[in-house]
Amino acid sequence: MKDLLTIRSAGPGDVPAIHQLLAEYAARQIVLPRSEEDIRYYLGNFVVAESHGAFRGCVAVRDFGNQLLEIRSLAVRPEAQGRGVGRAMIEAVKSGLRLERGSFRLFALTVRPEFFRSLGFRVVGRERFPEKIWSDCSGCPKLECCDEIAVLWEPPAAREKRSAREGS
Repeated sequence: MKDLLTIRSAGPGDVPAIHQLLAEYAARQIVLPRSEEDIRYYLGNFVVAESHGAFRGCVAVRDFGNQLLEIRSLAVRPEAQGRGVGRAMIEAVKSGLRLERGSFRLFALTVRPEFFRSLGFRVVGRERFPEKIWSDCSGCPKLECCDEIAVLWEPPAAREKRSAREGS
């Protein structure tokens, strides 16, 4: 499947598949629920993966301003898991952002930090993202018992600058 995988911007015809997949993950409290209307409204933030014309997964990127973006609504169909679909979507998002913006920081709150670490993210404290906490976490059913870990990816140049500051 990996060789035949296509990553592309989501279109209106993808809304039902995105909604269904996210509903499955939301029922297991892995992602926050999203209505079809919400998905349609933010469709420009979504990327989808497909193989042989079949929907395999989705991911969205939210812009918090100040070059801070969030990976959200990352989900892969069960039959496609472990085949590089999530990795391909995240790498496509990073590549697109490099072309579009040049400099940016990309974070996620996840129950699978090891997946993100394999993509160059590092574990950080959630308190680094008050924008996220105020906008989404305050209404989350897991607020008082959150099991999600914050991860952050920065371009190599930004990591080197941060390391130099921390080392001095």
